[in-house]
Amino acid sequence: MTLIKCEQLTREFKKGEETIRPLDGLDLGVPAGEFVALMGPSGSGKTTLLNLIAGIDRPTSGKLIIDGVNIDGLSRNKLAAWRSENVGYVFQLYNLVPVLTAFENVELPLLLRKLTRAERRKRVQAALEDVGIADRADHFPRQLSGGQEQRVAIARAIVTDPTILVADEPTGDLDKPSARSIMELLSRLNRERGKTIVMVTHDPGTTDYATHTLHLDKGKLAHDHADQLEGAPA
Repeated sequence: MTLIKCEQLTREFKKGEETIRPLDGLDLGVPAGEFVALMGPSGSGKTTLLNLIAGIDRPTSGKLIIDGVNIDGLSRNKLAAWRSENVGYVFQLYNLVPVLTAFENVELPLLLRKLTRAERRKRVQAALEDVGIADRADHFPRQLSGGQEQRVAIARAIVTDPTILVADEPTGDLDKPSARSIMELLSRLNRERGKTIVMVTHDPGTTDYATHTLHLDKGKLAHDHADQLEGAPA
């Protein structure tokens, strides 16, 4: 089953008199359960594509259909609700709230849900255990290593049980052992939990953990892997 479908997806904006087009008529299909790594030079459209898939930004033209929903046609409120239900975002620099504990950071997305305190606690504890950081639940970000902070950030991304995880350079600020640990964690979430993952990376070593690697250049696929992805098992 094709989970993410981009049809002539274009994103452009004005910079003075110049029109910048990070994505230019991109066609791509990603089946459910894949782990896709996006590579390419700076300005090739990788993060733009990630933000469109996550519902953070909107395309200028074209269609973006995710799990049968044309998300670029949703109102702002409906898009925010869709995003909170379907997407978890993992950032390069973690984006943890420094005055909150690891537990409280992971709990944040659940505060928008109609859950009891006990239900939230159960979900947060499960997410922290999933990423192997439950013993640091009461620690603040400043008391954690970079790898531990990223594990907390991943727990926050999965606590709502989203269909898709998007990750923007998730190992970019980590040393090699920590980076390897984070990639093994993402791979396990893909294999064992069935999470569809779309990851931007500049590190060729991280692509070994992905099921497919796509190269973007000037807003298009440098080598069109769309058919290969469409034909992959769902």
